[in-house]
Amino acid sequence: MSRITIYDTTLRDGSQTEGISFTVNDKIKITEKLDKLGVHYIEGGWPGSNPKDKDYFKNYKGKKLKNATIAAFGSTRRAKTKPEEDVNLKELVSSGASTVTIFGKSWDMHVTDVIKTSLEENVRMISDSVAFLKKKKREVFYDAEHFFDGYKRNPQYALSTVLAAQEAGASCIIFCDTNGGTLPTEVKEIILEIKDRFTVELGIHTHNDLGLAVANSLAAVEAGCTHIQGTFNGLGERCGNADLCTLMGILQTKLNKKSIGEKNIPKLMEASYFISEISNFKLPDNAPFVGHSAFAHKGGVHIDAMIKNPLAYEHIEPTLVGNHRRFVTSELAGKMPIILKAKKMNVDLDKKSPEAKKILKNLQIKEHGGYQFEAADASFELFLKRQLKKYKPFFKLEGFRTASEKRFDGRVFAEASIRVSVNGESKFSASEGDGPVDALDKALRGALSKFYPTLEQMHLRDYKVRVLNSKEGAAAKVRVLIESQDNTDSWTTVGVHENIIEASWEALTDSIEYKLLKDQKKK
Repeated sequence: MSRITIYDTTLRDGSQTEGISFTVNDKIKITEKLDKLGVHYIEGGWPGSNPKDKDYFKNYKGKKLKNATIAAFGSTRRAKTKPEEDVNLKELVSSGASTVTIFGKSWDMHVTDVIKTSLEENVRMISDSVAFLKKKKREVFYDAEHFFDGYKRNPQYALSTVLAAQEAGASCIIFCDTNGGTLPTEVKEIILEIKDRFTVELGIHTHNDLGLAVANSLAAVEAGCTHIQGTFNGLGERCGNADLCTLMGILQTKLNKKSIGEKNIPKLMEASYFISEISNFKLPDNAPFVGHSAFAHKGGVHIDAMIKNPLAYEHIEPTLVGNHRRFVTSELAGKMPIILKAKKMNVDLDKKSPEAKKILKNLQIKEHGGYQFEAADASFELFLKRQLKKYKPFFKLEGFRTASEKRFDGRVFAEASIRVSVNGESKFSASEGDGPVDALDKALRGALSKFYPTLEQMHLRDYKVRVLNSKEGAAAKVRVLIESQDNTDSWTTVGVHENIIEASWEALTDSIEYKLLKDQKKK
């Protein structure tokens, strides 16, 4: 089994995602998670560009990680500047990183129109910068920015830039599809055309502007590249970078190529949600391998086939990447999700048994009343446990109150107070929030945190409200869906009532009860 080097750039390229801003502490947490996962290189940032990245490298100066090597990122020297006088290169050296990745221009248009220097000077900038860093005893990776666009326009010049980096001592040449506009066939053909000119490791760095970042990375691997750069969850500027979760899943399960190691591949889903949590960027449910819906089955025909043979509608065993199979409850699925969920609780239900029929009838009554368990798997599990009398509540509500207020200065805020009891002990809590549900959530978790500290690990990710019978106007029933997440998973709960606060309370308490139930199972 051949080995592929995984180079993660979540902390640098991923931080360029619109809406994401990692703190130094965030970056350290992600570094620790990636190191445990077995990622080979972690690009920590650009120490010459901002104080935050300087602080990050200062934290790791002189330290070694268990599995990963931290790399610093920067550019070649500026035009008409000596490398030893270039501020960016000096910052890369002073960062203390043993590996340095620098990028330079491969596309002649960028040389003449963007950095406005001569084609000859650009080649010298690349060569001088790599040689300077090598003299400083650094492992040097060279990112050939816009390589494919440059090669298609002026192949001789684009090739001369990367050969200059190789001759100056770069350990790896990485071909970059910086604009994300290259097709897999082009990637493969170009690399095959030039790879015999290289004696060092070759790598690939792709962007997802055509939705082909993963496909382009795989095309490069097929052409001989053994170094892949990407981000977790496909984070990155514009449409993002190649998703390392998908790539590592494919390398291991489809191409028989080692990356982070077979024993670490089952940790992919957990790592994906962990980084989603810290970046405050929702992982799509339909994300390959690690998404919540990646192995979810809804249609009755599909479910029936899956029971007979899981290969019928799954390309791999979900546990290989740390995920799990789900049968979605809906009007399309009949009794099978009920029977299968019950089986997980060590309860054998027969399709024709009175108990199964009763549960299905109660489920249909709930759905007729507006509940939608198809989109709220966590609430369905709690519903089933209650029906089977396999559930004991973690707390009891004694009462709550919410209020919203708008001040003279235009500020709007909400307050909530609540009293709950746990094993006979009463606890009161009050909190402010952006709205009544937010305030209620904070107050409830404040009251329960003494008894259940792990609730601090979860938070609400999404809140949806739908009016069910709009003809009734303000008196109509509403359905509330709440999505919650911790550092390993996400789940959705549902509540229905004429009063939006009561519907929200039902979904909110289900969310917390499910988190506690999940933690209980781990013990």
